[in-house]
Amino acid sequence: MTALLDWGWPLGVFTLEQLPFVRAYNNPTTSELIGASAASLVVLGGLAVLVILTWFGWWRPLWRNWLTSTDHKRIGIMYIVLSLVMLSRGVIEGALMRTQQATGLNSGFLTPDHFSQLFSTHGTIMIFFVAMPFVAGLINYVMPLQIGARDMSFPVMNQISLGLTAVGAVLVMISLVLGQFSTGGWTAYPPYTGKVFSPGVGPDYWIWSVAIAGIGSTLTGINFAVTIYKERAPGMHLFRMPLFTWTALCAAILLIFALPPLTVSTLMLALDRYLGFHFFTNDLGGNLMNYANLFWLFGHPEVYLLVLPAFGVFSEVIATYSGKRLYGYASLVYATMAISVLSFTVWLHHFFTMGQGANVNIAFGIATMVIAIPTGVKVYDWMATMFRGRIRFSVPMVYATGFLILFVIGGLSGIILANPTIDYQVHNSVFLVAHFHNVLIPGVLYGMLAGYHYWFPKAFGFRLSEGWGYVTATLWIFGFAFTFFPLYVAGLLGMPRRSVSFSDPSFQPLMLIAVFGAVLIMGALAALVVQLFVSIRNRKVLAVPLGDPWNGRTLEWATSSPPPEYNFAIIPTVTSRDMFALDKAHGTAFEAPQNYKDIVLPKNTAIGMIVSIGGTGLGLALVWQIWWLALVCVTGMLIALIGDTFRKDVHRVIPAADVAREHKEWLKKIADAKPVNRLEEATPHNTGFAAQEDAQ
Repeated sequence: MTALLDWGWPLGVFTLEQLPFVRAYNNPTTSELIGASAASLVVLGGLAVLVILTWFGWWRPLWRNWLTSTDHKRIGIMYIVLSLVMLSRGVIEGALMRTQQATGLNSGFLTPDHFSQLFSTHGTIMIFFVAMPFVAGLINYVMPLQIGARDMSFPVMNQISLGLTAVGAVLVMISLVLGQFSTGGWTAYPPYTGKVFSPGVGPDYWIWSVAIAGIGSTLTGINFAVTIYKERAPGMHLFRMPLFTWTALCAAILLIFALPPLTVSTLMLALDRYLGFHFFTNDLGGNLMNYANLFWLFGHPEVYLLVLPAFGVFSEVIATYSGKRLYGYASLVYATMAISVLSFTVWLHHFFTMGQGANVNIAFGIATMVIAIPTGVKVYDWMATMFRGRIRFSVPMVYATGFLILFVIGGLSGIILANPTIDYQVHNSVFLVAHFHNVLIPGVLYGMLAGYHYWFPKAFGFRLSEGWGYVTATLWIFGFAFTFFPLYVAGLLGMPRRSVSFSDPSFQPLMLIAVFGAVLIMGALAALVVQLFVSIRNRKVLAVPLGDPWNGRTLEWATSSPPPEYNFAIIPTVTSRDMFALDKAHGTAFEAPQNYKDIVLPKNTAIGMIVSIGGTGLGLALVWQIWWLALVCVTGMLIALIGDTFRKDVHRVIPAADVAREHKEWLKKIADAKPVNRLEEATPHNTGFAAQEDAQ
């Protein structure tokens, strides 16, 4: 019997007290009731999805066309869907924290432990399961099209990467229903997350969700880099690549080199908790600063890993809606590379208050200030691109304008914090919270939402509603300003971060303004859902099947919307930057090739789903110490992965005749279509065939 218990038979350390419904029944406080309500929403939401899929008979097409697909476009869309689902939880938790602090004068309605869980899950979700999947999804969808490729270099590995990322997100969602999440923040600093301080399963949820998703992200970085290096169309040398592809390449390099320190630090923390190692404790020679160095060796490049692709989106958006080539293309490329290199030299500015010498602080303070220079170069290049441009103020340009204004403010507050003496005063205040969000929300989220609106018609064949798009963008911009600008003031007045309550009444008016901003952000989230619903309902009016609704400049717009699974009937030969814009100006953009060829594509495979299901089981087994289940899951995944390597029939052929027929039908529709000018872009006349303009 002892041996069975040692193997976690049957449910390891799980007890009924771990269920939030039981805790709320036994202790019906406001915090416990909120936790039980959140768990109920997760359970009911999952059941609703199952019922809808069954009622409409969508299981088979979902499995055949999506869950087993190796098409980079479908995988990219699934990444973004995952990100948007997690965004809804992250925003709600953020609004709940702001509400608590608005009522937090001496008390509030949440317990300190619940508040700690909220800021831990909020940070973890927004960084690892909103920003990173959104970035990976956009790159997955757009980058192969921009470089004239058929697919990613490793389509099956791409599917597995998505599966591993989904495992991490699922574990975080399950933590609402089974047990509790960590209270150690999104950084999970020991010794607070060690076994002595946190004996529950919360830190284990954080460890395994982040570690498993981190492995998937590392594989994604390898796939992106190899694809860009090896799959570019003939003639597309590096300095003919679009800026978004350049930022994708630099982000891939950051993924490859920055994710391993995170994976190592989480696994070392797991060894501390499970096997009594002392990497990060004061016992037996451990040192928590080892964890801090490893984590921030990932954490600060991570910020630029997220921001750089958003910079790429803004580069594409500003050039397209200004009707001009990007000003200073070469300087933008060099600035992107400079930021990528410098991002590995600034991580110690997180330790300005941790006691290292003044000389070390000075060196890293200077490095932190220097990294602002290439970022400033980008801002000036974007403004120069818009100068004397033929600007259309479409929804992505609203996000771009909000970004230019707000991100510069966030960057300037970062320059302030780069001074060690100032950082020492405000480091543990909500001033830092304001700065962090001032960089990531305008710098990353606005970029991703701009890209979502910009490339949505390419992915689905119809435009998103412009009216609701303006509402959504406006609410995001003003919601951010009202939520986080008051925190700068509160931080300078001395309000500490991570505080569930406060005793100084001068903070309360600022917190009330912040909660008003949170209401606007909740409205922005709701408007995003309404925009999607309205657009789907009106998809026939908004249809743009001809593929170029914005008069785009890069190769992804040279295909139908949505593109065929093979992307291009004939791989294009690139002779210049912004080649599609030049071809349209010269009247040679839509010419049929002389010969078509058979196209070979990978077949669907279930290996990604097997890894996802097995990885979820493994994560739960490790969290709850159900060792027999862990062994079953590891064995099952290994058998599936090894068995998949023995498959011989892994490709399928699309005959040249089918490719020719489909391509010629699309060219005929273009020949019969009436081109629309920029004034008609938001009208039903826009079917995706933009009027030709002189290339600038």
